[in-house]
Amino acid sequence: MPTIHISMRAGKPEAYRQAIFDSLYRALRDTLNVPQDDQFMTITEHEAANFRYGGAFGVARSDDLLYIQITVFNTRTAQQKKALFQRIAQLLAESPGIRPEDVFVTLADAPRENWSVGHGLAQFA
Repeated sequence: MPTIHISMRAGKPEAYRQAIFDSLYRALRDTLNVPQDDQFMTITEHEAANFRYGGAFGVARSDDLLYIQITVFNTRTAQQKKALFQRIAQLLAESPGIRPEDVFVTLADAPRENWSVGHGLAQFA
């Protein structure tokens, strides 16, 4: 039951943004075995004045940088997380053609009881 929030510079066409969604969904399916049609993702676009990055950690980023925040159940292993990061970078490079240097991912673990996916219920508690 991951949720994904993507922040990026404004100006890319719809097909580019849809390819990001498709690649991220595929990476989740490949590495975390998320259920089919488990697609809860948003993209927020920012004008240049509202989007900042640097070259910290020796990574030469560009204006195509994506900030990807993923929240998942706290049941994932470190190896699953590493596999997810690698698969995301690989698939985004394939489509829509984003350099691995421009893929910045953070993963937040949340206990299952912290999720309500509708009807005001704690379905996983």
